[in-house]
Amino acid sequence: MLREVSDSDIAIIGHFAKDIIEIDGVSKSAFGGSVFYGGIAGSQLGLKVAIITRLKSEDFPDLDIFDKNNIKYFANPAKETSGIKNIYLSQNMEFRSYEPLGFAGAFTKEEIPEIDTKCFVIGPILAGEIDLELLEYLSKMYSGKLGLDIQGFIRSLKDNKIEYYDLTEKEKVEIISKVNYLKLDTAEAKVLTNISSVPKAAKLLNELGPKEVLITHEKGVNVSVNRNSYFFPWKNKGSIGRTGRGDTAFISYLGSRITKNPEESLRFCAALTSLKMESMGPFSLPLSRVEKLIKEEYS
Repeated sequence: MLREVSDSDIAIIGHFAKDIIEIDGVSKSAFGGSVFYGGIAGSQLGLKVAIITRLKSEDFPDLDIFDKNNIKYFANPAKETSGIKNIYLSQNMEFRSYEPLGFAGAFTKEEIPEIDTKCFVIGPILAGEIDLELLEYLSKMYSGKLGLDIQGFIRSLKDNKIEYYDLTEKEKVEIISKVNYLKLDTAEAKVLTNISSVPKAAKLLNELGPKEVLITHEKGVNVSVNRNSYFFPWKNKGSIGRTGRGDTAFISYLGSRITKNPEESLRFCAALTSLKMESMGPFSLPLSRVEKLIKEEYS
C-alpha cells in the first residue's frame, strides 16, 4: 500500500523521461516529462508538489533531482524508461521532429496513492500512459481539481515515429468532459477542433466541459475561462530552452491560480515561461526575476 501524502498543492502524474535534445545536429542528454519540468517549476513557486511516475528500477537514482527540489515522488517500476529525441533547427525552435527512445507503459489504479491536493494534473508524454478507465477513476477522485495535457491522448507512437491522431467525437467528449483544466498547443487544438483561431478553438473546447482551456503557441499563451479570453506574449530573448515550455506554462498557471485570478495567473505564467525558454532545463530562477519581467514587459 502506498503511503498517503497530505497537504499537497499540486500533484502530477506522468512518465519521467530520459530525453535527447538535438539542435542543429548537436545532441545533449536531458531529463524530461511534465513531472520534471512542471514539478520543478511548481517547487520553485514555493508549492508543495507530489509526482507519480514510472521508469526502470535501474534509473530510480535519477529521481534524486526531486529530493533536491523538495518534491515528494512515487516511483513505479517499468520495463523501460520513457524518452524522446527532440530534433530542432535553431532558426525555428517552434517546430521539431521526434524519435522515440523508450516507453514506460500504462499506469494502473494500484499505482495511484491517495493524495490530498488542490490540483491533480495528468501530464502524459504519449498516449497509452493513462487510459479512459483510469481517467474516469481520477475524475471521481479529484472532481473539480483535475487538469489534463491532451497530448497524452492524441500523440502516439506509430512505425517508430511520434504522430498526432484524430479522436472521434465520442472519444473527445469522454476525455475532455472529465477535466476542469485543459492544456494543449496550436497543433493539438487544430487536431481537436479543425479551427486555426486559438481563441475560437479554446471556446469550443470550453463547451465540452473544461472551465479553463490553456493554449500555448508560437507568439504566447492564451486562456479561455468564463466566456473571457486572455492572451500574453512570450518575452524570451532566446529559445534554447523550448523543450518543456508547455509543461512549465501549465503548472505555473495552475500554481498561480491557487491565489490569483485567470488574467493575473496567465501574465505570471507568460513571464515565468519566457524566462524558462532562455536556458535548457527546468525553470530554476528566483521569483524576483519573474516579477521584474512582469514590471518591465507586461505592465
